Amino acid sequence: MAPETSRILIVEDDYFIAMDVETALLEAGFLLAGIAISAEEGIEIAIARRPALAVMDIRLAGQRDGVDAALELYRDHGIRCIFATAHKDQEVSQRAMPARPLGWLQKPYTMTSLVDAVRKAMDEIGG
Repeated sequence: MAPETSRILIVEDDYFIAMDVETALLEAGFLLAGIAISAEEGIEIAIARRPALAVMDIRLAGQRDGVDAALELYRDHGIRCIFATAHKDQEVSQRAMPARPLGWLQKPYTMTSLVDAVRKAMDEIGG
């Protein structure tokens, strides 16, 4: 069984993408902290379950976007993110920099590239 430090939080409001990500991560041997569809829900799960990192979409259901959630997760809880988005531009990149992202996945991405990015991120943070 994977150590507790390998728990991953998925913050993605597209049900089918979230299910694909969940399946890929579980098959790769990671544990899940949970799946959230909004920034607020992602933060609640992160506080309760203390994931090693989050796979974070930028555009989410609700008032706040994934960059807002990532900034709060890093600032208040030391949790870093891999952004998985179709909406990366210079403004988004600049806003996200203080969250010290562990990587960027451009949608559509393969599950192999996702698992590779998560493994690389876990190596970087020592998870």
